[in-house]
Amino acid sequence: MTTTEMDKPNLLLVDDDETFCSVLKPALEKRNFQVSVANDIQQGIALAEQTEPEYAIIDLRIGFDSGLEMVKKLMSLDDNTQIVMLTGFASIATAVEAIKLGAIHYLTKPANADEIVNALYKNKGDSSVEINQNPLSIKRLEWEHLQKVLMQHDGNISAAARALNMHRRTLQRKLDKRPVKE
Repeated sequence: MTTTEMDKPNLLLVDDDETFCSVLKPALEKRNFQVSVANDIQQGIALAEQTEPEYAIIDLRIGFDSGLEMVKKLMSLDDNTQIVMLTGFASIATAVEAIKLGAIHYLTKPANADEIVNALYKNKGDSSVEINQNPLSIKRLEWEHLQKVLMQHDGNISAAARALNMHRRTLQRKLDKRPVKE
């Protein structure tokens, strides 16, 4: 490893989308990060223990696993790690949980490298963020509620379905859909 590589901060990228990782990794390296990529949680944990990253970008849904577990593990290794949760399945429930577990920011895909890097360095809240004047749609509220119940049951779809008095396959179909726009 050269001296310049040692000066670059370590960044861990954990996402099961290999194409996304192959595009984001060089973009982050151009922005002066030493990037390690993992495509599953076990590989991510091994890399985190090995590289001790100062920064991490974690996908919310990694295969069938929750990226929230990765956030929790990273914080147990080093609570100074700056973590950005990135997802195509955004919900209020998962955003709140990600922040509670230690993530400093929560971004929805698609997000470009500049937005991600800005989020990595933005560790304070912004009181000037505008409040949305339009309430959420009924479909979006339903999706948010399903996510909340699922989180309360630690991601167990069968237990969440029982709590919702819904057939498990129906809940799975609803969860597999992308969230409705706000």
